[in-house]
Amino acid sequence: MATKINIIIVDDHPFIIEGYKNAINSYGDNTEFTITQANDCETAYNIIVGAQQPFDIAFFDISMPPYPEKNIFSGEDLALLVKQQMPDCRIILLTMHTELLKINTIVKTINPSGLIIKNDLTFDELLVAFDRIMKGQNYYSQTVVKFVSQAPFDNLEIDPFDKQILFHLSKGTKTKDIPGYVPLSLSAVEKRKLNLKEKLEVKGGTDIELITEARNKGLL
Repeated sequence: MATKINIIIVDDHPFIIEGYKNAINSYGDNTEFTITQANDCETAYNIIVGAQQPFDIAFFDISMPPYPEKNIFSGEDLALLVKQQMPDCRIILLTMHTELLKINTIVKTINPSGLIIKNDLTFDELLVAFDRIMKGQNYYSQTVVKFVSQAPFDNLEIDPFDKQILFHLSKGTKTKDIPGYVPLSLSAVEKRKLNLKEKLEVKGGTDIELITEARNKGLL
């Protein structure tokens, strides 16, 4: 009897999803795959929370259209949701980010079964990655391996509230209006902004400079 594997793939580029599906369906094992796909965080969130059966494997692109109403801003947030609701699911994250800080944060906060830089990705590499994941092993692409070997890591970390503040600032939301989106007082938001500027070593004092530096470090 074939082994049944339930997979979700979330990426905002349909042709990339098709590439993942082709690689999965060419896997030469006696395995039956059920593949669910989504192109944005909102659709993926609704699929995950409404799933009748847990997913065994999840592919998430990091950068996708967000779902602010549920504080889901990226594939990282979807990965954390899956880890909470489906702890046995093996998570593979794919990203264009090549910043050391970003890679370090993903590894430390999510510890995915797979982490692949898209510039490293070929069809053959995807097959190798999928084979290792299926065998219960981890797979990091060559750029990730190089970064992970660079120690010590920058210890900068931001929590979900900081992330939400940066997101809303990047969308042009004024500081005084952020408490309407994030469950914090205005004074708490302002303190967190100051702390972020210190952490990111923002030389100027404007929100634009803060957001620019956050993007440069892969936090947005």
